[in-house]
Amino acid sequence: MIKRTTALAVLATLASGAALAQSTVTLYGRVNVTAEREKAGSAKAVYELENNSSRLGLKGEEDLGGGLKAGFILEHGFDATTGKAASSFWGRQSEAYLSSNFGMVRIGNFGSEAQLAVSDWVSMHNHDTGTSADKLNAYVGNDTNKVAYRAPALVQGLTVEGSVAEGSATEKRSYDLAANYELGAIKLGAGYSKKGDAKELGVRALYELGAYTFGAYVQRDANVFAAGNRNNLRLAAMYTLGASEFHVNVGVAGKAGDVASSKATQATLGYNYNLSKRTKVYGFYTRLNDGAAKLYGDDFSSLAVGIRHNF
Repeated sequence: MIKRTTALAVLATLASGAALAQSTVTLYGRVNVTAEREKAGSAKAVYELENNSSRLGLKGEEDLGGGLKAGFILEHGFDATTGKAASSFWGRQSEAYLSSNFGMVRIGNFGSEAQLAVSDWVSMHNHDTGTSADKLNAYVGNDTNKVAYRAPALVQGLTVEGSVAEGSATEKRSYDLAANYELGAIKLGAGYSKKGDAKELGVRALYELGAYTFGAYVQRDANVFAAGNRNNLRLAAMYTLGASEFHVNVGVAGKAGDVASSKATQATLGYNYNLSKRTKVYGFYTRLNDGAAKLYGDDFSSLAVGIRHNF
């Protein structure tokens, strides 16, 4: 009995020491819901509740000594209007990584760094989610079965990352390369993605001038929406006044390859009121004018009000 008690005490001590050696796991997330009046094509307008990429996540990191760290990110997307999973449970992100002076190696399921470096910065009003998300941007590549390397910052403010995603008998392998550079009020980015014959290259600039923020990106893609090349441009501006934010952005997509009537535009006006650093109420009006070729779905408009809470 004494031996068993001693053994249990030793195991408890070892378990306690192991737990103390690890960093605290962080629970985080976002609930983002809008009530909208939507009109698609010639159909009658409808009133809907819309989920705007609500999510729940876990992340943690352990210091292994000598500057080496190991970590993970698990992120679950869900529909806040129904409580249902948006995809597989950890479908938004599930990765493990090692980081040190040599940079960072990531492996698992995660989104395109090229997209985050370019279009994500310019859609400031609702984080490129929901019905006002950028519908004209060309997204190329796979998010699953990926390996990525983020280089150490050789120049202050510069980050560079590349990734490759595993292919299959029915799906081409994809490649992704992104760079971000910050110099005070100037934020620059570039991204390139390729999957088989489909590819895209984009560059982005953001400039903060007091209460004003101006952003823009230009993208050139091939064989994404149609066979052939296409140019895509988006401009955005934000003005802050106390807790209020006033947003406007306009996107213009040129002709895709030889497809007639494939030009399209999208514009959004938005207003955000920040109740705190984590919570806001907001409204927007967004409109997509699709060409007769209907490469982006159809003409669409929505008038929306919503609540977003981060935790």
